[in-house]
Amino acid sequence: MKIEMSGTSTAAENIRRCLTILYGTPVGSVALDREFGLDWNFVDLPTEVAKAKMSAEIIGKTRKYEPRVMVQEVQWETSGEGELKPKVVIQIV
Repeated sequence: MKIEMSGTSTAAENIRRCLTILYGTPVGSVALDREFGLDWNFVDLPTEVAKAKMSAEIIGKTRKYEPRVMVQEVQWETSGEGELKPKVVIQIV
């Protein structure tokens, strides 16, 4: 997953690190906060449905766990093998 964010300050790098951890953690795997992380259970759904559900998951979890930023959009990149990769465009608020 790519995170696109303007700024190279210490705060921006801290935010990027926090988002990388949030997006890379499977939901349910953190003992004291089972909601932390992303749910990937919709990867086998039809492409447009999976993209919509994943976008909603990214936006909702970012809003909840990283209030210093706002998701402007989630873009999707496709590999030649049909693999979808989200690119999250972030604005620091």
